[in-house]
Amino acid sequence: MSKKEVRTRLAPSPTGDPHVGTAYQALFGYVFAKSRNGKFILRIEDTDKERSSETSEKAILDSIKWLGLQWDEGPDVGGEYGPYRQSERLEIYHEHLDILLKKGHAYPCFCTKERLAEVRKERQKEGLRGYDRHCRDIPPEEATKRIEAGEPFIVRMKVPTEGTCVFEDLLRGTIEIDWEHIDDQVILKADGFPTYHLAVVVDDHLMKISHIIRGEEWINSVPKHILLYEYFDWELPVFCHIPLLRNKDKSKLSKRKNPTSVDYYKKIGILPEALLNFLGMLGWHLSDEKEKFTLEDMIQNFKLGDINLGGPVFDVDKLHWLNGKYIREDYTPEQFAQLLVAWGLNVDSFCEIADLCIGRMTSLSDWGEMTSHFFSDRVLYNSRDDLLFSGKDDTESAEYFQMIIWEMERLESFNRENIREMFETIASKTDLKFKHLLLPCYVAISGEKVSTPLFESMEILGSDMSRMRLRYAIEELGGLGKKKLKKLEKRYSALF
Repeated sequence: MSKKEVRTRLAPSPTGDPHVGTAYQALFGYVFAKSRNGKFILRIEDTDKERSSETSEKAILDSIKWLGLQWDEGPDVGGEYGPYRQSERLEIYHEHLDILLKKGHAYPCFCTKERLAEVRKERQKEGLRGYDRHCRDIPPEEATKRIEAGEPFIVRMKVPTEGTCVFEDLLRGTIEIDWEHIDDQVILKADGFPTYHLAVVVDDHLMKISHIIRGEEWINSVPKHILLYEYFDWELPVFCHIPLLRNKDKSKLSKRKNPTSVDYYKKIGILPEALLNFLGMLGWHLSDEKEKFTLEDMIQNFKLGDINLGGPVFDVDKLHWLNGKYIREDYTPEQFAQLLVAWGLNVDSFCEIADLCIGRMTSLSDWGEMTSHFFSDRVLYNSRDDLLFSGKDDTESAEYFQMIIWEMERLESFNRENIREMFETIASKTDLKFKHLLLPCYVAISGEKVSTPLFESMEILGSDMSRMRLRYAIEELGGLGKKKLKKLEKRYSALF
């Protein structure tokens, strides 16, 4: 491999649904690599054992493939620098950890969680942040004895206590961060797994990543990473921190305000080429300002330095407009019919939905009305009063919908059994009976008081779509402002 070969990577954590922000980052990494005849690598960062899941990993890989961004190396295709899952690279991390310890660039820390909590509290009173470096100067011999005696420990890297870290970002130029703002970072957890900071540096170097293209939220971590590169005597890659996607109010895009899952947009019928185009235009544009362009157009014209640093607003209305252009301009009626079949009008989805409907139908013509909510982004209500919970006004009902949304976000597996259990839990901790809790949710999900079974319908729709239906219900009831939400969060935390 030539030293000049461009190698970019996407390194998602397999937790939760595949995020459009991950797709946004993947697009620019892919396009830049392909525009320079380079390689695009996919690596799974699954060192968080509690949150990582095979289901999430599969969903992420499927969503990136659906968008047409095929990686050259990765966990499913292999490659020269594997394994491509961090959980399969533990021996590699421990070898490099030993180097840091032997060179005196890292140290074992024996502080308990209780001590760390107390230190954090006391330092906050003094206007200070971070760890007090209590274990930094423990003699190596003493540390070794304590480890051999079975005392629990983690490992921290040594960070300078004064001076400034100065580094270059391809988009932002020179950035300076004082070392006094950087903590002695934990690089090995008590469970023997490395933290993100050690693993990402080791992996990026060993996988010969030339350009690190990631979100701007990682800028403050760059000094820690640069320090590790220096400790290992490795050449630095090029850093390029792209702007975060934003809601219309300029806040960071989050699932509490907008659908953020790639699967959600796939489910409502957004075309992969339209979503890619939309993500591309959020941070970049063709020289002729043309809004509709292909992946190949990007590859042929893309320059990394041309990414716009303005906060890109994820405007769902604009996405729908662009998607409409693709449908109207790129598909014949015959092709459109095939597109519908590929999207959701296929035998598998029909059978799943038919199983819920067959016991309720009196004629085949009932199908359209009974199933329309499975094929719609949002539903219509016969009366907004149907969205009110028993004995509750508009605001109180909106608050109940919001608490249900928050509980849904906590479900690790979104299936009918867990959904039922979730509603039973909410009923047991609030003043609403189980059946009274369900009725407005039937309306929010299907638009009707009587429809297909609620829990099964929500499972078919999926978590993102179900949450959006409840958000639309909140909007219909007048919404919840920031003050009401903040007050509700305190009440919710106390209840749950």
